[in-house]
Amino acid sequence: MRAYLKTILKRSDLRKIWSSDLIAVAITKMVDYDLEKGDQQGGHAPHSHHIHGHAIHTGRRLRHFLHPNGRKVHVASTPDEAERLKRHLSVTEPDGFDLVIHGSEDHINALRESHNHHEQAREQLRVRHGSDFDHFEQVVRELDKLSTELHMVSEHAVQLDANFEKYGYSAHLRTIPNSGHTSSASSLYEDHSDSHESHQERHMATKKRGEPMLFWKKPIVRQYFHKGLLWRAQEEQHVASYELFLDLFYVGIIAIAGDGAAEAATGEALLRFAIVFVLSWKFWTDLTALIAWFDADDVVRRLTVLFTLTCLLGFTTNIAGSWETTYTPLIAFYLASRWSMALYYVWMAYLIPMVRPAMICCALADFVPGLLWIGSIQVEEPNRQALIWVALFLDIFGPPLLVLMERGGQWMGKRASEWSRRTFDFIPGASIEHKIERTNAFVALVFGYSVIALLYQSSVPVGINAFFGKAVLGLIQAFTFNWLYFEIDTFNMHTHAIRRHFASALVWLAAHLPFVMAFVLAGSALSKVVLAHDTAHAHPHDLREPYDSRSEEHLPDGLRWFYCGGLAIALAMTGIISLTHTYRSIPNVRLGKPYRVGVRFAVAVIILLLPLAHGLNSLELVATTTGLVVLVLVMELAGSACSGDTFWGFWSTRRTCMYSARCHISRKELEAKVKSGELLNVEEVAKRDQSGEVKEGYAL
Repeated sequence: MRAYLKTILKRSDLRKIWSSDLIAVAITKMVDYDLEKGDQQGGHAPHSHHIHGHAIHTGRRLRHFLHPNGRKVHVASTPDEAERLKRHLSVTEPDGFDLVIHGSEDHINALRESHNHHEQAREQLRVRHGSDFDHFEQVVRELDKLSTELHMVSEHAVQLDANFEKYGYSAHLRTIPNSGHTSSASSLYEDHSDSHESHQERHMATKKRGEPMLFWKKPIVRQYFHKGLLWRAQEEQHVASYELFLDLFYVGIIAIAGDGAAEAATGEALLRFAIVFVLSWKFWTDLTALIAWFDADDVVRRLTVLFTLTCLLGFTTNIAGSWETTYTPLIAFYLASRWSMALYYVWMAYLIPMVRPAMICCALADFVPGLLWIGSIQVEEPNRQALIWVALFLDIFGPPLLVLMERGGQWMGKRASEWSRRTFDFIPGASIEHKIERTNAFVALVFGYSVIALLYQSSVPVGINAFFGKAVLGLIQAFTFNWLYFEIDTFNMHTHAIRRHFASALVWLAAHLPFVMAFVLAGSALSKVVLAHDTAHAHPHDLREPYDSRSEEHLPDGLRWFYCGGLAIALAMTGIISLTHTYRSIPNVRLGKPYRVGVRFAVAVIILLLPLAHGLNSLELVATTTGLVVLVLVMELAGSACSGDTFWGFWSTRRTCMYSARCHISRKELEAKVKSGELLNVEEVAKRDQSGEVKEGYAL
């Protein structure tokens, strides 16, 4: 046997290449030799003597193992599982089996007996084969390291796919290392535990080391598309504080634009509201894209954001009089922000040649519509509207059309498509998580504005009247929309629209602008409807100044159309946004998702036609719309339940939960405690610090 082993080792030059196939052959031959020898001597070699060429990966609990007496021991997690296994094994293994519950005394005793048995068998093999056995153990250890590393690489990919399943990431995802170390794998001749400890020490040292705030850092691309793959930086992108500052700014902008439209509910007011809102939306999208594409945590980045906020402030101060006297400064501040973004893209094209073609195109997409805006300043109404809407079309649909060109396609023709793919080899991409989080923040801001618009001040001791009732109904509406958008439409989501397909991503992005714009219009109109005193138990003297002067005796038709039309469009847009995602299938569901969304569209049509019912006063109008919106929510909740199951949950089965805790104890010490059967003192472990020493002053 030793001669055969030496021949194998010499032939394969195992010390240099460590061929796992030849090692497995050698180990198998050695085990077969031992088994044959044991049979010839009349002994019994249990199956547990087999040495495998692949490591058993840590972190996976054994479901069964062989006892030294030759019987298979099955391990159940819970008593309920033990009963099910017992019924199943009584059929599949009629010759007999052992069944234990994980962590029980029988389980621990069986593991100790098997462990002691294998320790004795190991020593017998060591005595029998001498140095050859030691060499085999070294080979097995190295194979374990390689198998563990291979397992970790593949397992990491699976876990990454699972962690980002909500957003649809797949194996096409790669990461860009921020240093020269691309893997934490140890070498063949390096102890794995030492490498892990040194990696932890380096990680802790890096966490404790601070970074200075520099005036300027060379920006890096956070993520980009190349050869069909999305390459991303390893660092997780967080929402910066100045992004939240920008959101707070928009509370005032939305209030000014919405209140201005509701003051005079006419077609001209609606036209002005649409133009102003789209321009302010472009401020937000431009700054969000700049932050999402490039990582530049320096003073220059913050000064750039401050300049954009200054332009936004100047834009906002000229909204009210933009139709009469302040149109020129309004457009001037808008172009200052847009063209500064174009200049920034040109700068990025110079600093980062990898994305230069894409950045030049982005700069042109920001610069060219500005020429039309300048032309609109020189033209009087109504001819000005032609230039305005052409410029708005380029501002809104220019970036998606640019992405279509950069992606290439058969629609461009063969030569143009090849040129596009060759020229735009690297395309910056937005982080899906960051884009969704920022969009959700803006939608939450819009919902918050609709609630703030409901507020008024009462002047009576008991203010439970029609004003309060309409405000409560408006609050229910906003809460229901919040429930639909953030919870109902994300429940059981399988793939987000941005990752599902390029077309679904465009629809998802495009649907949010009319959604938030319509909801702001409905919220601003509702603030006027709440103050109307066209019903019983609603008198103007019940309101304090200045709300009593804003109360109207009759609702204008324009205000009814603003309120109902905005609410209907917003509800329909939530349905379109919901359809862009894919969802996990629910067995025996009462009503499928497409049918539930169809109910939304039907309710949206009904709400849209409510202004034709002139006999409804303000309280009846708000109550009707609120009831219809709540009906949509009830259909979603009841329709998504399974037929045959209870919806209320009072008679459902008992829920189970698993808990875990972190403690400062080494694996070596823990294994020693398990082998010896000694109990751990939880209070003593809880008092330890990271070095393993007991520190006084800690309390459980």
